[in-house]
Amino acid sequence: QVQLVESGGGLVQPGGSLRLSCAASGSIFRIIGMGWYRQAPGKQRELVATIRSGGSENYADSVKGRFTISRDSAKNTVYLQMNSLKPEDTAVYYCFADFGLGYWGQGTQVTVSS
Repeated sequence: QVQLVESGGGLVQPGGSLRLSCAASGSIFRIIGMGWYRQAPGKQRELVATIRSGGSENYADSVKGRFTISRDSAKNTVYLQMNSLKPEDTAVYYCFADFGLGYWGQGTQVTVSS
């Protein structure tokens, strides 16, 4: 069994910052990649950022230059630093992990509003 536990969501004003964390635990034998997706009300879930085991990163165009994904391999943890947040970043953010099988976290709400 693998568990992904997210933290760090909340309410922030436009232009503010938040840092999301996702810690993986359980029977992890190999890590292909980890990342973040988000789903806004009435919209489909979309990719935000991913980081592969070799360190390569991928970002949605809408967050490039504002969000940074990173990881702590020793802790099986991935982070998402979100700067210059906009109201359109409001969504539930989900952690995803590819350990040969795919796993999802429970989601954490990010609300950007004044």
